[in-house]
This record gives sequence, C-alpha cells and structure tokens, in this order.
Amino acid sequence: MSDGDRSLPSAATEPSVFKLAPLIRLTLLLLYLALTLPLPFLAAMTASVIPSPLLWTGIGLGGVLLYAALTERVVLDSHGIQVRYAGWVPPVFRRGWTLAWSEVTALKPRSTGQGGLVYYFLSRSGQAYLLPMRVAGFNRMVKCVQAETTIDMTDVRPLSQPWMYFILLGCTVLLLAIDLWTVGAALSQTIKV
Repeated sequence: MSDGDRSLPSAATEPSVFKLAPLIRLTLLLLYLALTLPLPFLAAMTASVIPSPLLWTGIGLGGVLLYAALTERVVLDSHGIQVRYAGWVPPVFRRGWTLAWSEVTALKPRSTGQGGLVYYFLSRSGQAYLLPMRVAGFNRMVKCVQAETTIDMTDVRPLSQPWMYFILLGCTVLLLAIDLWTVGAALSQTIKV
C-alpha cells in the first residue's frame, strides 16, 4: 500500500509512519561514500601519518552514525506525533520526541540561513519541536497533522524539493566515478612499484 492509499489516522486505525525519503537517504549515503572513499588510498600513496586501517575504521564508524541518523521516522496516531529512530540507535546519539495533539498550540515558521523555511510546533509548556520535512509522503503527513490539530497548514512546503536532491545525486555519482578512477589509478601505480 502506498502513502497515498492510506487514510488519515484515527483511533480506529493503525499509526501512520513516515520514513525519510529514499531519494534523500540514497543521496546522503552516496555523498558520504564519495567524500570518504579515496582517503585511505590517498593516505597509503602519500605515506600519511594516519594509517589506512585507522581511516577505514573511522569511515566505517561514520557510515554507521550517518545511517543511524537516516533511520528517522515520524509516527502519527490519534494521540499525537512522535519522531523515532531505529531500535538499535542509542538515545544518547539521536533522541526522538513525542508531542500530544492536545499540547500543540501553534506552528511557527523560522527562516534558515539559506533562505528556506522550517516549522516548529509550539507546545503549551513553551517548548518548540521541529516539524520533520524530509519524509516520504510529506503532503499526506501535513494533511494528517492539520486534521488532528486544526492548524492551517496549507502553506507548509518541504524544505527541499526533489529536483534539488536529483541534482545533488547527479553530482555525487559524477564525484564517485572520479573517485573510482582515482583509486584505480592509485592502485595501478602501487602494483607497478
């Protein structure tokens, strides 16, 4: 069942779960790989003071941390909204949050340093909770929130449009191709020596 086929959450239905958009997840994982893959090979070629095995370990740990951050999901039900991470992600690293619909008083926009808009739920206690904006099915999630809170969300748009991530993905694939060529050239030089 696709995101568009599900109805709005209610007490009689299961919670709706919105995961990070696959395009965003793929792009960020490939960008991380493209930026870090050549480092151990370059360290070996240049006799760096940081040994290649240490770089491989750091890259592996960084990849796990990035993947953990990308397991973010938004869960909506008749009681409220929750932001969760996969069960294996320690709360010390990424902490989710829960906000009951009855606690939501407003949705406030804030501009970003790049000129975009992000939105925060304001609670009765005065705390602000960032509305996740990079989930698959964002428009359906917004409709669900509007139905539960009666806050007018007609002007709420995702922070980044898909075409931006397609451009970033294209640049990332090009960078990865150059990385693979560079690593191949470095390995062929090592074999000749």
